[in-house]
Amino acid sequence: MILCSVTLVVVPFTTMAKDKAEIPEYTVEGLKLIPNTSEIAYVWAEPGADLSQYSRVYLVEPAVAFRSNWRRDFNRNQSSLASRVTSSDMDRIKAGVSEIFIEVFTEELEAGGHELTNEKAEDVLIVRAAIIDLDVAAPDLRTASRTSTFTTSAGSMTLYMELYDSETGDLLAKALDPTSDRESAVLQWQTGASNRVAARRMMQPWAVALRNGLDEARKATKQVEE
Repeated sequence: MILCSVTLVVVPFTTMAKDKAEIPEYTVEGLKLIPNTSEIAYVWAEPGADLSQYSRVYLVEPAVAFRSNWRRDFNRNQSSLASRVTSSDMDRIKAGVSEIFIEVFTEELEAGGHELTNEKAEDVLIVRAAIIDLDVAAPDLRTASRTSTFTTSAGSMTLYMELYDSETGDLLAKALDPTSDRESAVLQWQTGASNRVAARRMMQPWAVALRNGLDEARKATKQVEE
């Protein structure tokens, strides 16, 4: 379901971003664009939305989708069948990316003192995300033949994230942020381990941004109480 939402909602936004056209001030749900966000490229929020009431977070396992024609484009440059990406390779990579996302966000939120839960209650904020436009420069195919791949970057991906009130189901905010792994001045050997490190490096700022938003809401509440 969330990937259908990504197709209908995110694709127009990314297209406009690439064309440097004006980003819509309001989404179809009535969320308003928050200007000048430094950590995330685009953030829309419900006017007057208050995250201070949420003391726990329900982190939903994210959906993952590759860049359009990624498999075709990658396999086109491979000289042997053994070095080509299969459907099972893609499924394994997507599962790995989803796992890393949960790890990174769990570590960051718990480090900030935010409790994670799998239940719905009035103090629980649902975080539902999708990783789209995943572009892996040198996927770990785990073939019998030993090959080495050298690239200047591990790849890129885009975050699409929605925040919901777990009791009412109200959509409070959504965010969209494309990112790429840092470019190296020289070719570097890409392995499964290095891809994992790069994925964590790309996701970390997203987790920090969510933690900062929740921290600011909690801090504002304490100041009012004092």
